[in-house]
Amino acid sequence: MTTLQSVPTLGTHPASGFLPSRAETREQLSKASYDLLVIGGGILGISTAWHAAQSGLRVALVDAGDFAGATSSASSKLLHGGLRYLQTGAVKLVAENHFERRALSREVAPHLANPLTFYLPVYKGGPHGAAKLGAGVFAYSALSAFGDGVGHVISPAKAQRDVPELRTENLKAVAVYGDDQMNDARMALMTVRAAVDAGTTVLNHAEVTGLRFTRGRVTGAELKDRTDGTEFGVNARLVLNATGPWVDHLRRMEDTGAAPSIRLSKGAHLVLKRTSPWKAALATPIDKYRITFALPWEDMLLLGTTDEAYEGDPGEVSVTEQDTAQILDEAAFSIRDQQLSRDLITYAFAGLRVLPGGPGDTSQAKRETVVTEGRGGMLSVAGGKWTTFRHIGRTVMNKLAALPGQPLAEDMEPIDRLPRKLPLPGIANPNAVAHRLMADGPAPGPRMSADTARHLATHYGSLSFDIARLANDDPALAERIHPDAPEIWAQVVYARDHEWAETADDVLRRRTTLTVRGLATDGIRDRVEGLLRHRR
Repeated sequence: MTTLQSVPTLGTHPASGFLPSRAETREQLSKASYDLLVIGGGILGISTAWHAAQSGLRVALVDAGDFAGATSSASSKLLHGGLRYLQTGAVKLVAENHFERRALSREVAPHLANPLTFYLPVYKGGPHGAAKLGAGVFAYSALSAFGDGVGHVISPAKAQRDVPELRTENLKAVAVYGDDQMNDARMALMTVRAAVDAGTTVLNHAEVTGLRFTRGRVTGAELKDRTDGTEFGVNARLVLNATGPWVDHLRRMEDTGAAPSIRLSKGAHLVLKRTSPWKAALATPIDKYRITFALPWEDMLLLGTTDEAYEGDPGEVSVTEQDTAQILDEAAFSIRDQQLSRDLITYAFAGLRVLPGGPGDTSQAKRETVVTEGRGGMLSVAGGKWTTFRHIGRTVMNKLAALPGQPLAEDMEPIDRLPRKLPLPGIANPNAVAHRLMADGPAPGPRMSADTARHLATHYGSLSFDIARLANDDPALAERIHPDAPEIWAQVVYARDHEWAETADDVLRRRTTLTVRGLATDGIRDRVEGLLRHRR
């Protein structure tokens, strides 16, 4: 257990680069008139705000909770082309997904995306044969222009050298392909930062309590600051509903008779401590359509996911005993029992996929984005995949430009004139950043440990140096938050002053990995809350 020291006072005085206070942001939101108000701080809303601000519009973004606080931080953490979509012949979709994945991992956010090799085991009696899967991974890599190598088949013995916990009984062959992974919460936060850099005004923990209307048209929203109860409002020429699982709730604020437009599918995941090193991920076919993943992630193992219809309150989605049993049972097809002990589970989480309304099994539903216009002129966007979040932002912008009467078109730069691959903040080679962090400090005292340097480099990129400076200025902030995690206390102060963190969960669940690792102890939570109260 880490020693709890007195709360450092660093960062309590005004300095350049600090965020405005919530009161200042509320005043700005109340007094300004925006071209676009985006309601919903998941990745779709964030991406749209980013692109809209780039195009020259005056944009505001609000969320009832934290940015990426729901579905957007409860994904499988993958940037992928979607191997299973080849099953349905969606070749164009896979190619488009690969384009976006490669753009993110190589040009937009190489500091936040990590290449990951996938092994797809072929067992005797399984739903697919070795020849079929071998051809599938070859076609998959071809649609990615072989940028991750050529999909191929290897022997069980070679696969087990890279994944010691691989179950080899009745294992005939292993197909190999490449994709990427990320920390979804960190990717979302960096995109918020990009939107703000482009001119967006943002406020989290601000709940919409009603919509504003002018002659029957939606022209803004009434809000309540959940941190202190302050009520205020925002005026906008156009309102975009990007509230994900809550999209129909907001549509009914616009029109009480609005028919349901979406259905929800729950995806649950488990995080476990690893019993051995993993040099590759496993993607194991469960049936003709479904794959279960075992992903080395943040020095742990991420298992999932489920896919079942969900009709409850989106705010109450959780991982049930049935979900846990299903995930472990499916993982056991390809993973040895010792890695699947319940004692190794550190965290469980569930998110809700937003799917177009309609019949059929949710596991076979298309992951497409739906943009609709309501009776009061509010636009609603829902669905889509994390991998294509930039494409979805551009799609919504094209919709804005083509609205009847073109109310915003004359004030916005056409989307095809904007930079196609604008980098996210902090872009840098993470290996170079980690090397410099270890070489330069924090000083005086011991050099930064390798795991902390690597963690900072792959979660903040070049912005890691701002965190290192905090640690240099106050040795207490250079200490680990918990001895079993790479994070340091400087990240908490940085989250407070530069990343809109308001609650302990904001810090421990989304801006760091302490909660996911099962290390967010009461003592750590208390100290984080103390730091958050100690604002400038």
